[in-house]
Amino acid sequence: MGEPGICGVADWGEQPYARACAWQKELVALRKAGELPDLLILCAHPHVITLGRNARRENLRLSEAMLAARGVEVHPTDRGGDVTYHGPGQLVGYAVLDLSEHRKDVAWYVRALEEVLIRAAAEFGVEAARKAAPASKRQLYTGVWVGEEKLAAIGVHLSRWVTSHGFAFNVTTDLSYFDLIVPCGLADKGVTSLEKQVPRLRASRFARDDNSMMNTAKAAVVKHFGKVFSREMQNIEAETWEAWVGAHAPTAS
Repeated sequence: MGEPGICGVADWGEQPYARACAWQKELVALRKAGELPDLLILCAHPHVITLGRNARRENLRLSEAMLAARGVEVHPTDRGGDVTYHGPGQLVGYAVLDLSEHRKDVAWYVRALEEVLIRAAAEFGVEAARKAAPASKRQLYTGVWVGEEKLAAIGVHLSRWVTSHGFAFNVTTDLSYFDLIVPCGLADKGVTSLEKQVPRLRASRFARDDNSMMNTAKAAVVKHFGKVFSREMQNIEAETWEAWVGAHAPTAS
């Protein structure tokens, strides 16, 4: 069943959305077979709008042809949720976990991902939180919020208690691209980023360097993911992937 207590971390850099999804499916199959421990994949995508299982096409404010003319792809996906945007400056995290080794509870899992991002935002001096929804709808809106603006979106998929997809954390994202959609189907809510929220005095620490802010965000997410999910996080470089998988494969009986 893989080595308990370990979670590998792989940084894929910027990858087309379809390619990342295909790779993720391969990892999910290996996790189901017990051939890998838990994994956290970090990446970014070129401009793309994804449609979750509950997405409504009317939440696209432009036609797919008009979006394509602006260099924005549109992809249906099997994650939960409605419509969202991914693009440069956004930290996307795909978690491939076997919840049989954690807790078989989807709501708990989503709250745990939110907790990771709330703690990561706090390292920037940003007070993010969960957001209560009207009682007639549900207890909480999914994601991480700063006031009425969403800082991070969450959409997950589970199969035999193995997770895929995950979160999209706005770090230095160009928020104007969210004007192309009704984010998560919530017309009365806004979108924000760490760059927008970091107090100006603290922002000087990053010298307005997108890479510095992103690298700090990645480190914070990895650290708090390990704490929230009680895992030892192990960075995996591309050139050591095969060796890492071999080292953590189950021992033949």
